[in-house]
Amino acid sequence: MARPRSFDEYEVLEAATAAFWSKGYEATSTRDLVKSTGLTQPSLYNAFGDKRGLYLRALEHYLEHTLRERINRLETSMTAAQRVTMFFHEIIERAIADPDQRGCMLVNSALETTSDDQAFRATVAAELDEIQAFFRRCVAEAQQSGEIATTVAADDAAAHLLATLIGIRILARVKPQRAQLVAAIAPALMLLGLPALPELSVPAAQGSSG
Repeated sequence: MARPRSFDEYEVLEAATAAFWSKGYEATSTRDLVKSTGLTQPSLYNAFGDKRGLYLRALEHYLEHTLRERINRLETSMTAAQRVTMFFHEIIERAIADPDQRGCMLVNSALETTSDDQAFRATVAAELDEIQAFFRRCVAEAQQSGEIATTVAADDAAAHLLATLIGIRILARVKPQRAQLVAAIAPALMLLGLPALPELSVPAAQGSSG
């Protein structure tokens, strides 16, 4: 009979996620992971496999508590057009509030993918597809309800919004200035007839930033 784990998996994944998110996959050493989680290397790898396995679990943990949480919350609390605008608004607020300028762990992962790791690239691509699908649902629903005009096809609008998101995520890592981030997003929203970003900052939802 297997021995029960003597650690809190959530807390370990939180610590591993923080380490990977801050330094990236390649730059995060086993020593960094041991220090951040408080576990020995054998304990870590017995529980999660190798470093790559731990990274994939950490990325899944990050997505579940940031991007997926945001999408689920917005889809149950706002109109279709408002969801897109508030999605970007929260991205701005969290980017500005992050003193370490970590950006988005998913986008950071996309930048680190290499041609010799097709499985990892496919994992990242699938998650980006989920974000694009969220944008597509919002635009299509807003067009069907008459909330916005059908000026751009929903598929094209979703692709444009995803590209805008990736761009500001990268920009925020090196230049997290509200005015510049707003200026990068506002034309995309205006083109699609979506609501403008709020002029005043409002508190973002509590939890890990991302």
